[in-house]
Amino acid sequence: MTGKEISEMQTKYVLQSWSKQRGLNPTPVSRCEGIYIYDTDGKRYADMSSEQVNMNAGYANKEMTEAIKAQLDSYAYIQGSFGSEPRAILAKSIVDRLPDCFGKVFFTNGGADANENAIKIARMYTGRFKVMSRYRSYHGSTFGAGNLTGEPRHFALEPAIPGFIHFFDPYLYQEKLKFTTEEEATEYYIRQLRAQVIYEGADRVAAIVCETITGSNGVIIPPKGYLKGVRKVCDEFGIMMICDEVMAGWYRTGKMFAFMNFDVVPDIITFAKGVNSGYIPLGGCIVKKEIAAFFDDNYLSCGLTYSGHPLACAAGVACQEFYLKNDIEGHVQKVGKHLGVILESLKEKHPSVGDVRYIGLFSAVELVKDKTSREPLVPWGQDPENLMGFVTKELKARGFVTYTHENCIMVAPPLIITEEQLDEEMAKLDEVISLLEEKIGL
Repeated sequence: MTGKEISEMQTKYVLQSWSKQRGLNPTPVSRCEGIYIYDTDGKRYADMSSEQVNMNAGYANKEMTEAIKAQLDSYAYIQGSFGSEPRAILAKSIVDRLPDCFGKVFFTNGGADANENAIKIARMYTGRFKVMSRYRSYHGSTFGAGNLTGEPRHFALEPAIPGFIHFFDPYLYQEKLKFTTEEEATEYYIRQLRAQVIYEGADRVAAIVCETITGSNGVIIPPKGYLKGVRKVCDEFGIMMICDEVMAGWYRTGKMFAFMNFDVVPDIITFAKGVNSGYIPLGGCIVKKEIAAFFDDNYLSCGLTYSGHPLACAAGVACQEFYLKNDIEGHVQKVGKHLGVILESLKEKHPSVGDVRYIGLFSAVELVKDKTSREPLVPWGQDPENLMGFVTKELKARGFVTYTHENCIMVAPPLIITEEQLDEEMAKLDEVISLLEEKIGL
């Protein structure tokens, strides 16, 4: 098929997510390698968001493709009641690298059902039904995960499921209250959270769910002591602390999981995406030993046809070995510092860049109309002039592929990116921000 035929057929027969369908024109892809995507005309695009922040190990990774081929020679699929070598090895590999308090993994197909099953486990374990999560969060779009989600993508699921409660994020850049220190901000937000837990009936709250670092909604990094404060509230009232590491996990922040940057340990960890870099859908939740032990004699009412799919787990084993063998943790810490320097220079140079937030290779550029007022470039949940669409279109024309959400540009490239590649691509972002400012008269 020609590229034109691929695009036309896909547009005619496929519903594309998070889009109005009229006018779509998907770029037909011929091959991918490293951090690059090549279309059928041979044009090269640098993937500067790891697609949906899942292609951590990059494209055409030989370790993973060979592992999948080898597993196919034995069997492609076997259900969870049978023993599967890659399933067992991957679960052990994950648990062995976590604090000793963790016990078992429940595998899912992706991040949304990881969060679905995590809240089910928390409810079964505690005997409670309420679950709390933050407004600037995205946890998936299935009914449970979609109700956890606080941003506008949950509107299609309303009226909401009873028992899902939202609270405010520690979003210091846009906070109208002014704090002298991060610790002061943490004290305020935790005091508010604790009060809300009490108002909701603390003995009814099963879990507090947080993206350890808020992802698509702006890479919002918690202030000093915040996650410890959430942990303290959970401990006080017997609530499960669930860290959603679907996007921030697997060395994205320079640590295996983002919570490891903050000297805190959750009760349940959810993951997906980078566990096998998207080569075959896979996710899961990891539970502490006491939670795992609870289900020794209590029925675990969770199940998926493809839970721990052997091909996905084989890719996961190979991906984890790739991370360790190539010291991806150290590489991300080193290259992430270089990215931080570039981002700070963009903030200093451009009047539309209100804030830049980054940790490892996880970052966002927040665009504003005015640095003094910090008014977002586009209103929450709206983009009437398609300004963010203009940014992504101009970037793509220059071979820089990423996505925007609200007034933020995501910069989260594959973890194998080099400093030289970063320099080449971030120069394009610099150029496009200048074009935007010319367009809006800044």
